Amino acid sequence: MKRTDQYWDASVEALSRSQLDQLQLRKLKQVLDRVQSSVLYGPRLKEAGLSSAGLSAIEDIRRIPFTTKADLRSQYPFGLVCVPKDRLVRLHVSSGTTGQATAVLYTRGDVDRWADLLARCMYMTGARPGHTFQNLTGYGMFTGGLGFHYGSERLGLLTIPSGAGNSKRQIQLMRDFGTNILHIIPSYALRLMDVLGEMGMDPKHDLELKIAYLGAEPYSEEVRRRVEDFYGIKVYNSYGLSEMNGPGVAFECPFQSGMHIWEDAYLVEIVDPETLEPVEDGTFGELVLTTLDREAMPILRYRTRDVTRILPGDCPCGRVHRRLDRIRGRSDDMFIIKGVNIFPIQVEHVLMNIPEVGNNYVIVLRRENDIDEMLVRVEVTQELFVEDMRHLHRVRKEIVRNLKNELLVTPAVELVEPNSLPKSEGKAVRLLDQRTPRKGG
Repeated sequence: MKRTDQYWDASVEALSRSQLDQLQLRKLKQVLDRVQSSVLYGPRLKEAGLSSAGLSAIEDIRRIPFTTKADLRSQYPFGLVCVPKDRLVRLHVSSGTTGQATAVLYTRGDVDRWADLLARCMYMTGARPGHTFQNLTGYGMFTGGLGFHYGSERLGLLTIPSGAGNSKRQIQLMRDFGTNILHIIPSYALRLMDVLGEMGMDPKHDLELKIAYLGAEPYSEEVRRRVEDFYGIKVYNSYGLSEMNGPGVAFECPFQSGMHIWEDAYLVEIVDPETLEPVEDGTFGELVLTTLDREAMPILRYRTRDVTRILPGDCPCGRVHRRLDRIRGRSDDMFIIKGVNIFPIQVEHVLMNIPEVGNNYVIVLRRENDIDEMLVRVEVTQELFVEDMRHLHRVRKEIVRNLKNELLVTPAVELVEPNSLPKSEGKAVRLLDQRTPRKGG
């Protein structure tokens, strides 16, 4: 491993585009050889007439069908494993929304490469030995906690595995041990702002925070700015999913201009979620990923359901690993009101730009008289509630107007007092679909 002040591993981070392309093609051929024994991919490769010997270009992978969450469920528990069971050292399981489990298994080599990817991500943002890292996300079956934990220890940071929840204790740990770097879910970062305020603490003066890594749920640029301004830190966007190991798939560099996806480890495609045809760089579509280093459980052309795009052009940092834009949402989270496609993140974009709006909101979808309606419940600051009612009406009208301009539909807006909406120390629930079946449906 070649380490410099800029790169954790210059042998892959500093590759040229042509070198990356050659590396990807070589690794993809190895993957095709590895999955010949897979009960899912073996028959698919045979039907497509594709083998490593016949692979002449990365684009040839399009001859293979996509892998979906249903495929992973159908092969539970060991159907996708391509190594002997005595080489498996780690299991993560996710039940998903249907209750049917999916399993992801790892060899020792898989875990080591995962740790290196996270160390690469964290080093890129300025994490160094001597820093204290506090991990405020769940451990156990959730991959986010362990992935960052491994990366932090690989870097040689003092690592605090505090896990999720118990906000006042989290803050006490930050203060006692001089925490410099956080890994935290965006909605929980907003929740901690309220707790710090209740405790009368100013993190810019009372804590030693410098960096935060936010991920695990979509969030807007406006939320990033709120967190940065309140804590006095730099916030970096992180992307990962358990099917691809966990966090560390893509990460922002100090220029914060998109997340570099590590193309030595993942082959990236962006497709139209309806036609499943590739889209041009700069066009939003569904992210599709193929593992290039996974030993235990390689996955080909996995439909993540996450909506993003490849950012065209070069990054000032010098890395040519392509950059993903901020995740707009999931293709299956999009909802339609009056014929308009809407992502919840669009609502957050509007709300977080209004100073009187607090840190919590929820979108409620209802159906009345066979017509779909959208209600946005918004917490506002305590100061607004002690003002004249005219100020409340003014803010509500401003929210309605700005949402209409962004969404092209007019939602109902209800302003509520601070801390009156349900809170979670895990992923925030921003969308409640309370629609009843249509008449005659």
